[in-house]
Amino acid sequence: MTETSDSRTATGTFEVHLSPQTSEADGAIYRFGLTKTWSGDITAEGRGVMMSGGDPATGNAGYVAIELVVGTLEGREGTFLLQQFGDLDRGAETLHYQVVNGSGTGALADLRGRMDLTIDDSGVHRYTLQYHLPDDPTH
Repeated sequence: MTETSDSRTATGTFEVHLSPQTSEADGAIYRFGLTKTWSGDITAEGRGVMMSGGDPATGNAGYVAIELVVGTLEGREGTFLLQQFGDLDRGAETLHYQVVNGSGTGALADLRGRMDLTIDDSGVHRYTLQYHLPDDPTH
């Protein structure tokens, strides 16, 4: 998403729960179910699938995930998909979240955006979503 003067910002926290499912590729890739409870400017429930590989204990791993978010964004109700990419390189973490273009429904149709995520020392996940939505929620 290119930031413009009509970009908006949503902030808050979420809780995530992972449930191991299966391994793939002779145990090199792990599959997890994920559920999230979003609070703040996004009030929603999320569910999706995450695939990961590597060895987090050594500080080197990666994951990808797709999540369906069902709820409201600043009072506008609908659904959208989040695409996620995480990289752990020698203990340095990089996280990328992006709204899947064209995935919004209801009053969130035509949602575009990217999300920054931080995890504090106590494990609280905080998000900042930079996004664009048409002014007309019936668009």
